[in-house]
Amino acid sequence: MGSSFTATRSFHVMTKPIGPLCNLDCRYCFYLEKEKLFPEGENYRMSDEVLETYIRKYIQSQHTPELSFAWQGGEPTLLGLDFFRKVVALQRRYAGGRRVHNSFQTNGTNLDDAWCEFFAREHFLIGLSVDGPEHIHNRYRVNRAGAGSFEQVFQALELLKKHRVEFNTLTCVTRQSPDEAVEIYDFLKAQGVTFMQFIPIVERVGDLSSDEVTSWSVSPEGFGAFLCAVFDEWAGRDVGRIFVNLFDVALSAWCGDEPNLCTFSKRCGQAVAMEHDGGVYSCDHYVYPEHKLGNLMEKSLEEMVYSPAQVQFGRDKSETLPAYCTACEFLFVCNGECPKHRFIKTPGGEPGLNYLCAGYKTFFKHIDPAMKKMAELVRNGRPAADIMNKAGAIPAAPQVPMVGTPKRNDPCPCGSGRKFKKCCGK
Repeated sequence: MGSSFTATRSFHVMTKPIGPLCNLDCRYCFYLEKEKLFPEGENYRMSDEVLETYIRKYIQSQHTPELSFAWQGGEPTLLGLDFFRKVVALQRRYAGGRRVHNSFQTNGTNLDDAWCEFFAREHFLIGLSVDGPEHIHNRYRVNRAGAGSFEQVFQALELLKKHRVEFNTLTCVTRQSPDEAVEIYDFLKAQGVTFMQFIPIVERVGDLSSDEVTSWSVSPEGFGAFLCAVFDEWAGRDVGRIFVNLFDVALSAWCGDEPNLCTFSKRCGQAVAMEHDGGVYSCDHYVYPEHKLGNLMEKSLEEMVYSPAQVQFGRDKSETLPAYCTACEFLFVCNGECPKHRFIKTPGGEPGLNYLCAGYKTFFKHIDPAMKKMAELVRNGRPAADIMNKAGAIPAAPQVPMVGTPKRNDPCPCGSGRKFKKCCGK
C-alpha cells in the first residue's frame, strides 16, 4: 500500500508527546512501564520535526469539517506551555480554515493561571484526573515521594473554573470505590463538576496471559454496585444537569443508536495511540511491540490505521466474542466491552469473557426500566430529565434559551438530556 493511500472515514489518534513520563507515581498507573519500550536515557520529548509532521499528516487524513486532537501522557504539562503554543500555531497553519478542537488530559499538578488562560483562549477541553475527596484521591494518586496530590489538583480545579475553561473529570474506580460511590459523586457535584467519567481499574498481575488482578483492581461485582449507586443519585435529581459518560452512552444505546464510546462500540481499531517518537500502536491499551503499526515519519496515518493488521484488530472485537456474549440481552449496549478486559471464562468454559461482565449485567438490569422510560421520552420529543418528575423527585429545571452556539459539551438546548455534540450538534 503506497503513501498516496487515502480514506474517507475519520479516525482518532491519542497523542502522547511526552511518552510515559509523569511527575506523579500513581500506584495503579499502567503506562509508566512503557519506559521499557525505549532506549535508556530517552528524553521522551516529541521533537519539532515529529510534531509538525504529525499535525500536517493528521489534518490531511481527516475528511471532516472539524478536526479533533487529543493530548495525553504521562503528564503533557511537563513539555511546557511553549510546546502547546507551537501546537496551536501549526494547527492554524495546516487546518485550511477548518475548526480545530483540542482535548488535554492532565493530573493538574502543574496548572497555573498562565496554563488556564491559554486553555480558555484556545478553547481546549481539559480532562482533570481526580478520584474524589482528599482521603480517597490520595490513596493512590501520589508523587514520587509518596505524598498525596489532592491539594494541587483541587487548586487546579478552582483555576479551571476561575478562567471558565471547559473541563470534565476522570475518576478511577478501584477496589475500595463501591463503598464510596455516593461520597465520590457528591464531592464532584459539590465542586461544580458537570461532566464526569468513571474508569474501572483492572490491571493484571504479571503478563497478559494471567487472569489474576492486582489488589487495587475493582471487582466485577464492585464495579456494578458502584455504577448502580451513582446512577440512582443521578437519575433521582441530576438528569440533564450532570453528564456521566457511561449513562450518556447507555441512553444512546437504549434509543437505538450504536454506542459511540470505543469500549462499547461493535468494532475498535479506529482510535490508535501515537508515542512521542512517532510510533503508532493499535490502541492506548495495546502499546506493545507486537501491536506497533509503524512510524509516522515513515508511513502515512491512513496506511497504518487501515492496514490489514489493524482492520483485523478492530474486527476481532466482535468476531471473537464467546457465544455467551452473543446471546446476552445487553449485547446491544456492551458489545463485549474493551478487549483488554476479556481474560476470564464463561460459565460454560469458553475463553474471552470480559472480567467486568457480572458487574455490567447487574448495572444494565438495574437501569433498564429507567432507560426505557428516558428513551421513550426522547422519542416523543421530550427531555429525558422529565423522568425525575415521574419519579416524584425535584422538578426538572426549565429549559433556558441559549445565547449563541452552544459548546460541544454543553447540555443540548433541545432538552434531550444529552450533550450538544451527541444530539443536535451532530
